[in-house]
Amino acid sequence: MAIINLLRALKLQHVKSSTLLKRSWSSSVQLADHKDLSRIRNIGISAHIDSGKTTLTERILFYTGKIEAMHEVKGKDNVGATMDSMELERQRGITIQSAATYSLWKDHNINIIDTPGHVDFTVEVERALRVLDGAILVLCAVGGVQSQSLTVNRQMKRYNVPCIAFINKLDRMGANPYRVLSQMRAKLNHHAALIQLPIGLESDCEGLVDLIAERAVYFEGDYGEELRYDEIPQKMRAESSERRSELIEHLSNADELLGELYLEEKEITESHIRAAIRRTCLTRTFTPVMLGTALKNKGVQPLLDAVLEFLPNPGEVTNFAYKQTGADEEGNQEDNKVVLNPERSGQNPFVALAFKLEAGRFGQLTYMRCYQGMLKKGDYIFNVRTQRRVRIARLVRMHSNQMEDVSEVYAGDIFALFGIDCASGDTFVTDLKGNISLESIFVAEPVVSMAIKPANNKDRDNFSKAIARFTKEDPTFRFEYDSDNKETIVSGMGELHLEIYGQRMEREYGCPVILGKPKVAFRETLVNPCEFEYLHKKQSGGQGQFAKVIGILEPLPAHKNTTLEFIDETVGTNVPKPYIPGIRKGFLSMAEKGNLAGQKLAGLKYRLIDGAHHSVDSSELAFFLASQGAIKETFEKGHWQLLEPIMCVEVNAPDEFQGTVMAQLNKRHGIITGVDGIDGWFTLYAEVPLNDMFGYAGELRSSTQGKGEFTMEYSRYVPCLPEVQEKLVMEYQRATGQITEKDVKKSRN
Repeated sequence: MAIINLLRALKLQHVKSSTLLKRSWSSSVQLADHKDLSRIRNIGISAHIDSGKTTLTERILFYTGKIEAMHEVKGKDNVGATMDSMELERQRGITIQSAATYSLWKDHNINIIDTPGHVDFTVEVERALRVLDGAILVLCAVGGVQSQSLTVNRQMKRYNVPCIAFINKLDRMGANPYRVLSQMRAKLNHHAALIQLPIGLESDCEGLVDLIAERAVYFEGDYGEELRYDEIPQKMRAESSERRSELIEHLSNADELLGELYLEEKEITESHIRAAIRRTCLTRTFTPVMLGTALKNKGVQPLLDAVLEFLPNPGEVTNFAYKQTGADEEGNQEDNKVVLNPERSGQNPFVALAFKLEAGRFGQLTYMRCYQGMLKKGDYIFNVRTQRRVRIARLVRMHSNQMEDVSEVYAGDIFALFGIDCASGDTFVTDLKGNISLESIFVAEPVVSMAIKPANNKDRDNFSKAIARFTKEDPTFRFEYDSDNKETIVSGMGELHLEIYGQRMEREYGCPVILGKPKVAFRETLVNPCEFEYLHKKQSGGQGQFAKVIGILEPLPAHKNTTLEFIDETVGTNVPKPYIPGIRKGFLSMAEKGNLAGQKLAGLKYRLIDGAHHSVDSSELAFFLASQGAIKETFEKGHWQLLEPIMCVEVNAPDEFQGTVMAQLNKRHGIITGVDGIDGWFTLYAEVPLNDMFGYAGELRSSTQGKGEFTMEYSRYVPCLPEVQEKLVMEYQRATGQITEKDVKKSRN
């Protein structure tokens, strides 16, 4: 043990200087890693934007001896926090990608994942919580429960993750932990109580009162690394006694064993309270609330102690896999739940989940959580989805963007592999005979789309590589080509989300991109039926061409206004049947681009009634050209209009913002179709033109304090407003040179 401690000390002093020492440190970590399950914790740190997650992680790494100096998220030394390894993260002072690390505290191995706070990167939080056993919910002592706090709370509930609440930033002006506690109870529906009290707030924050042990804790030394315990200050004894009674009362309501002692009025000791908090924390029936200020180095060590004491180890969490047992009577696969065994004996078959992909220096880096069995370097594993076998050449543990090699991993470990071709959410096993797979990760649908293209055509190869990598790493980042408008569309969780990826393409691939508003796929259709009679005749040298078509082009009813129909109503032999396909092709080719605004034709029925042919000069090509000419004729004679897509929009927000949301949708030419309300939140249903929905995500978030969310899906096409049609027609005519800028100014005047 003394040798291990010596190597750890040397590592902290010479972390950048010696490759040999890195190997020694790696082997020492390996010895420390293979602990009993009870000495392992997998935790995540989640919160709203700017609540202090990354700063808290930095302090944890410092106090556990993982780093030798602390740096700030927006520090003056231009170093930045350890977990913000990406240059963009350090410049903006935000977390973009979740980062994994691990440390040792009181002979326990703690795997930590620091997650982003912005809702745009919510998938990073989602996949982290999917593989963690416990979490620290960080709340700002001033901001309290904010929009992303609600989202993170829903995610924890979805994966049944026990948590400890940590009210941070007690040193800020206006800090009020008691208000935050009441918000936790009212907004998050947590059965919560304080287990600490602050000794002073804002600039007077001196230390904490431990309500369980009934003592004061002061953080001394240059970095708060020395803990001094003392009696509770005289002026706080009455409040401490009252708050301790409140803690016991709340615990008694959540825990039967403590409830019996409380009802029988027996003495409730410190050990009774600690045991009750652990039991209720594991079942998510009670949330202990701790206090501190990570920036001022107060309250972090007691939080680490609480992680070991109250949050579950991997053996206390029941994880399931699904085993396919064959098909039922209707041919559907039946899944049975299988409880995974997390014992670290290595006797059980290996089962792991790939929860995050990242492009590393040596190829794709795949983050995994081992749920059962063990894996050694050199073993073969199978991807359950693709059935492919791959050999493990290298096993690593991650510390932000640094890697440390290990030779084997066990159940409960979070590790990474190189060179594995897989998708996020894939299950890996050493034995395919078990036919089991783990539940994948919930992925939200993208809400914002933008057009994207490389600024320079010579960068197209790098652009393709970047798109391929980012869409594989991030399932909420989607990419598609819009054939209607001949442009590339990317979709994501917000404008910041897409903007960050645009900047990463320039920094990491040397490919500057242009992001812009995508064009809406309008359609052109007739208002009234239009008859046509068109003769195509050519007799100038060579074989002649002769074809005549007579018919009617008419609009389809509203429920069919996105389709095109061709009907042959000819009788007799005026138009021979072999030429009918040519007429149909001519109609469909002209439907690719209308004459009004250059949009596709839709909602039309082409009725071929009659025609004429020549025994020598007629051909399928001649009738193809005649059909095209007939449509051009209707462009001139007919009365055309533009159709625009209407979206079904569903908005969910707190009741207090209902009037604001309705006003916003009315301003965007929306029609409210219904409103529901439950538990202080309302759901509003509306139909809004897609052309008016751009920028709505940002507007909704800003007007509802970030609490509003919306989804939309295509409903139907309807005629667009006259002013919209006039604007689009003018833009098309100007783009095609039919009118000049002078004509545009005249029409405006």
